[in-house]
Amino acid sequence: MHPFHRVHRLVQSVQELQHRISCETVENFVTLAKKGFYDGTAFHRVIKGFMIQGGGFDAQLRERPTRAPIAHEGRQALERGGMRNINGTIAMARTSDPNSATAQFFINVRDNAFLDPSTQSIGYTLFGQVVSGMDVVQKIKSVPTGPGGPFRSDVPRTPVIIQTATLVTP
Repeated sequence: MHPFHRVHRLVQSVQELQHRISCETVENFVTLAKKGFYDGTAFHRVIKGFMIQGGGFDAQLRERPTRAPIAHEGRQALERGGMRNINGTIAMARTSDPNSATAQFFINVRDNAFLDPSTQSIGYTLFGQVVSGMDVVQKIKSVPTGPGGPFRSDVPRTPVIIQTATLVTP
């Protein structure tokens, strides 16, 4: 396994944005981290040159039950000076329903401007940035992938597990 040791650093960056940019999104993520929800979850989707996604499935690719979905805050966050989808930023994953995000998140491994909210697209809610540990993200984005569990492709052949997500005060 390739444990993701620096998740606590991701949460630290989230705390910095809590009341300024993506309030509900950050509160949801922090609440889940405090409850240990992310401990033992897998990065279940790794798309080379795009992003790595985790936070919703365990090592056996069984989906974890989550809280109710949160409201999409992408456009409001951007209007408040929020980030764009650039390399190292963290966003909530969702279905085609903009208000369907629960626990899964993704880390951009390149600039993905087409994911930014715009007049043509609802976009994705960004809520943090990797402030330390991009070397780990680089390793994860390079793992061999294929089909696995309920997914037809993009699943790491060797599970990439978040051992623990903890909150760290700066």
